[in-house]
Amino acid sequence: MNIYDIAKLADVSIATVSRVVNDSSKVNDKTKEKVLRVMEENHYTPNVFARGLGLNSMKTVGLVCPDVSDNYMAKAVAYLEKNLRGYGYDCILYCSGYDEEDKRQAVELILQKRIDALVLIGSNYAGGRDEETSYINEVAGQIPVFMINGYIEGENIYCTLADDYQAVYDATEELIFAGKRRILFLSNSESFSAMQKRKGYEDAHKNHGLPVLEELRLYTENSIHGTRDRLLLCRNLVFDSVIATEDGMAVGALKYARARGISVPGEISVVGYNNSELSISCEPELTTVDARGEILCKSAIDSMMSLLGGEKIRQKTMIKCHLIKRHTTDF
Repeated sequence: MNIYDIAKLADVSIATVSRVVNDSSKVNDKTKEKVLRVMEENHYTPNVFARGLGLNSMKTVGLVCPDVSDNYMAKAVAYLEKNLRGYGYDCILYCSGYDEEDKRQAVELILQKRIDALVLIGSNYAGGRDEETSYINEVAGQIPVFMINGYIEGENIYCTLADDYQAVYDATEELIFAGKRRILFLSNSESFSAMQKRKGYEDAHKNHGLPVLEELRLYTENSIHGTRDRLLLCRNLVFDSVIATEDGMAVGALKYARARGISVPGEISVVGYNNSELSISCEPELTTVDARGEILCKSAIDSMMSLLGGEKIRQKTMIKCHLIKRHTTDF
């Protein structure tokens, strides 16, 4: 029996249980009596974590991301830091890289600091093929864990994520309605987010009675020139449109079209993802999905502050994406 079990049985937050343990005046008598009764019935003895949770806060949150040089990650860190500062919190940032063991070690290292909560930025922490996430559940046994654009089920894990599946489903459907039948799907990873995007792409095809062709699912690096060169090497690949899981790959597809003398959007349409600066620095300007990173980060921090303040919060919050239509599509 632990603090999470007591909180669940009493139908209160873990922070509320901690306040009862510490005899805080912030808990009303009725709630305090209910929690104490559940503790007594279950012979619960508070440990050091229960006594400290929600109290004696260092007002510090740990942030971990794979690579701060990545545009999406850099913006997320900036948004999170700004929102944390607005609540009077500092943050500690660790960059873990993408290797599974490196991610695990980065989380272990930041956990050695005295932090009130941990934020994992990006879907790479949510597992993918053959990736283990049990270490995140272990961390959540000590402090609340918040995931930005990733999802893991578990006690004390709270996920705020973009609806990547629906965004790509809708974009694919728009292309199908526009008469496109050979839609190339460009991806650079098998992260949770990438797999949701791929499923949206595939389901849109299936629901419109179209085959999902393996040859039209292409794995490439998230690089403009790398994607361009990869497509130039695929001389027998025929497609009339592109959906990329990152804007960099979409711009690479535009570079490929320019090199081959293919008109955009006349002969092929191109859709990117993330609504980054790249989407408006190319010609023609790129139709792209706005995953609303700032809203994701603000929502996660607002939820965190509610939890640390003793309130119950949802474990999963889904944010709707927006398709920004520009000049690489004609729908």
